[in-house]
Amino acid sequence: QVQLVESGGGLVQAGDSLRLSCAASGRTVSTYAMGWFRQWSGKEREFVASINWSGGTTAYADSVKGRFTISRLNAKNTVYLQMNSLKPEDTAVYYCAAKRGGLVASTVARYEYWGQGTQVTVSS
Repeated sequence: QVQLVESGGGLVQAGDSLRLSCAASGRTVSTYAMGWFRQWSGKEREFVASINWSGGTTAYADSVKGRFTISRLNAKNTVYLQMNSLKPEDTAVYYCAAKRGGLVASTVARYEYWGQGTQVTVSS
């Protein structure tokens, strides 16, 4: 089993930056692809970014491309989401996810493990 714990969320102003962290425990996720998703109240969970097992391949939603950067440090069993130039529409609960098989993926169903989420609120 893999447990994922997100941290780093908070309340910021438009244009600010935040870095989210996702710490994995239970087993190493160095062979897993990792992803970040977000969800607004009453909406479906939406893909944000994904990174393959080595960190050499990444994928982003069009809405965050050029502003967000996903990275990982396998030695620390941790994945990060650097969010720059934040907009009010980035306000959501952000979830970290892990999937067996090291390839990036953008669909919720491909991920087996999920964290509890961290709230990001961007004020205008």
